[in-house]
Amino acid sequence: MSKPVTLPFARILIVCIFFNVTVPVWAQQNHLFKNNLVQPRMRVIIDNDFSGDPDGLFQLAHQLLSPSVEVRGIIGSHLKPGDGFDNSKTQADNAASKARELLEIMKMMGKVPVIAGSNVGMVNDSTPVKSKAVEFIINEALRTDTKLPLYIVCGAGLTEIASALLTQPAIASKLILIWIGGPEHPGMAVPPPNFTPLEYNLGIDIYAAKVVFNRSSITLWQIPRNAYRQALLPYSELLSKVRPKGQLGEYLTEALEGLMGRIVKYVNIGETYILGDSPLVLLTALQSSFEADPSSSRYALVHAPMITDQGLYQYNPMGRNIRVYDSLDIQMMFNDFFAKIELFNR
Repeated sequence: MSKPVTLPFARILIVCIFFNVTVPVWAQQNHLFKNNLVQPRMRVIIDNDFSGDPDGLFQLAHQLLSPSVEVRGIIGSHLKPGDGFDNSKTQADNAASKARELLEIMKMMGKVPVIAGSNVGMVNDSTPVKSKAVEFIINEALRTDTKLPLYIVCGAGLTEIASALLTQPAIASKLILIWIGGPEHPGMAVPPPNFTPLEYNLGIDIYAAKVVFNRSSITLWQIPRNAYRQALLPYSELLSKVRPKGQLGEYLTEALEGLMGRIVKYVNIGETYILGDSPLVLLTALQSSFEADPSSSRYALVHAPMITDQGLYQYNPMGRNIRVYDSLDIQMMFNDFFAKIELFNR
C-alpha cells in the first residue's frame, strides 16, 4: 500500500508558485514556525465590526497568525446607527475595508475572502437580513468535504449568524458560535461601576440576540462583559511589545493610539485598554493539545436565558445549556500574541 506524502511548507510554497496556485492561508500561518508541525484542526469564520473599536483588528491579526485554525472567511459587520466609532450608513462595508487593509499589511490580501455583512440590523426576530455574508456562513456550515469543526467567532452584533440560522435552521448543529457580548449573569458576577444595563454588543442588534438565545439550538460559548473586561493590555506593553514589531505592530499601535487621542478629552482611561475581542483566539487557536478544549479558562454551564425586548436576561429554566466563561487565561493569550507578532516580523 502506498504511503501518503507530506510536503514541508517550503515545498508546498514552491509548487504553488510554480503552478500559480494560491497558497492556503494556514500554510502562510505555519510559516511562522518554519516547519509543518502545527496543522489546522478547526475552521473559523471571523465576524466583527472592524470599523469600530480597534480591539477587533488585534483579534483579526492574532487569528490570522495562528496556524491551528483555518480562517475560512472574514465578515465585516455593522454597529448601532449613529455609533461614535462610525456614524456612517455603510458600517459593514467600512468594516470589510478595514479588514482588507490589515490583510494587505500582513501580505495576505486575496488569501481569505472578506465579505461585508448587512449595514443594518434585523427588523424583528423572525425576518433574516439578506447578505453575501449570510450565504457564506450557510455554505461553509453545510460543507461535507471536510471533518474540521466550524467555529463562528463574533466580536460584535449577531445579525449575520442569526439571519443564517433563520434562513437555514439545519446549520445550528453544524457549528459552534463563540460570542463576545451580553451583560453579567446573575450569581456569576456583578456589573462594573456606572454600568449600562444594555451591554454594548448585545445592543447592536437585540433582535439577532433574541434569535440566537431564544429561538435557536446552536451551541453557544458566551464571553460576557465581566469576562471580556479581563483582557487588559497595559499601554507599556503596547509600546514595548507591539509597536517595535514592524509595519503590523505600528499599524495596530496607531489604531489604538488614535482612539486614545480622540477620547482623552471625554474620559480618562488610565494606562490599560480592554482588547475584549482577543479571547476569541484564546478559545479557538489556543485549545489544549489532548482532549482539545480551552482548558486553561473557566466556564459554567447555564440555561440560556431569554433575551427581552430591552436586551436584558430573563431566566428560562427550559433554556438549553450554554457555556458562559467567567475566567480567561489572559496571560497565555497575550504572551502568544506577542510571540507571534515577533515571529511574523523576523
